[in-house]
Amino acid sequence: MRAVVTRVTEADVKIYGKTIAQIGKGFLILLGIHVDDTEAIAKKIADKICGLRIFEDVAGKINVNPTDAGAEFLIVSQFTLYADCRSRRPGFTEAARPEKAIPLYELVISECRAKGFTVKTGEFGADMQVSSVNDGPVTILLDSDRI
Repeated sequence: MRAVVTRVTEADVKIYGKTIAQIGKGFLILLGIHVDDTEAIAKKIADKICGLRIFEDVAGKINVNPTDAGAEFLIVSQFTLYADCRSRRPGFTEAARPEKAIPLYELVISECRAKGFTVKTGEFGADMQVSSVNDGPVTILLDSDRI
């Protein structure tokens, strides 16, 4: 599983020009599901996201977790995080098919909500327009093979 976690001051998702989700201060999370991912991996990456200390404290140091920062999450599925770019036309065979990816995507969302976070989402498989105002910028790549 891969998650691109961007600290934002605001973010939103639109479909056909209509805003379906928006957050203020928090994390925009682009989430890719691999063909070999499991529920255990989904829970592990959700736990890592919920504990990332990437907000600034009063001294300006990156040291505050999202709970203490009052962060919201916007989680958007993005199968292209598993693009195979060895050729100029990317392949996506490592990305999980919807029948596997959707339950794992929803599990990450529910795990984050269970930890008390307000979580908004995109629409799985939809053509979405995602906007954000990066804060810092601070962007972290989480890969389940490395956490």
